[in-house]
Amino acid sequence: MDGLDALLYDLDPNTDSIIIPIFLRKSESVAMDPAQAEAELAKGFSTIEVIRPDRSEGVYQVWLNRPSRRNALSLDFFSELPRALSLLDCIPSARVIVLSGRGAHFCSGIEVSALVATVPSESGDVATRSESLRRKILVLQDSISAVEKCRKPVIVAVHGACVGGGVDLIAACDIRCCEQGAFFQVKEVDLGLAADLGTLQRLPAIVGFGNAIELALTARRLYAAEAKQMGLVSRVFSSPEDLEKGALQIARDIAAKSAVAIMGTKAMMLKSRDLTVQQGLEHIATWNSAMLMSSDLEEAVKASLEKRKPVFSKL
Repeated sequence: MDGLDALLYDLDPNTDSIIIPIFLRKSESVAMDPAQAEAELAKGFSTIEVIRPDRSEGVYQVWLNRPSRRNALSLDFFSELPRALSLLDCIPSARVIVLSGRGAHFCSGIEVSALVATVPSESGDVATRSESLRRKILVLQDSISAVEKCRKPVIVAVHGACVGGGVDLIAACDIRCCEQGAFFQVKEVDLGLAADLGTLQRLPAIVGFGNAIELALTARRLYAAEAKQMGLVSRVFSSPEDLEKGALQIARDIAAKSAVAIMGTKAMMLKSRDLTVQQGLEHIATWNSAMLMSSDLEEAVKASLEKRKPVFSKL
């Protein structure tokens, strides 16, 4: 087994331990004014980095920032990511979020050293231990689902490896891009468990049930070209540098549009995914009965008639 294969099994270099679910305290929701949220973001995080590349634009970048560990998802990550997203949700100037990874790989999966801590004690009632483990898994699921629940669109830019928990993470994003050297791997069956943080639930809606179950059962690597063909990613760029530029440009294009329209579109598409067509139509009718009163609609029409760029309101 070469070094990369060992990495993709998420083996701790100091042990032979493998992935198991971990326990984290459920993140508290954040509600504060924009200035407070900006101040909290400025304090920084241990596993991620949040930056605003251009203060004249409504784009923020969230970087997985553990390159020496191939951005393995540690215990701290599962509390820091939802908190960062909650803070960005409080900032009107944050219209679109780009998620990327520092170093040679986007994400090598969940870090074993943190996961080992979730092994239930062998003493006590089996049912009690099982229920405790179930609650721990639900907490981790909520952390990944925070990406999907974020009102702002999240664009993920994948380079190098995206394995295990990394696939859970990108499946919760709204737009997925990668560079031509990237690959994806639903690795959990090789470790003796079923993926439990969202891949098995979200991937079928993205690539189709047949493709999703084949990837989950075989744990094979899915390379960029095939990922594009399947629909896992919408764009493939020629290099990591072009990927970053391209993802930022997509984000800028979206950020220039009405925040009311963008957030409403994301909310409606996610809601309709789990409804029948008729139920989805009824839901959007109710939504737009309020949202069509937005001043952004009036501004968009006026700007079109005056042949100028619209100036939309902030949420």
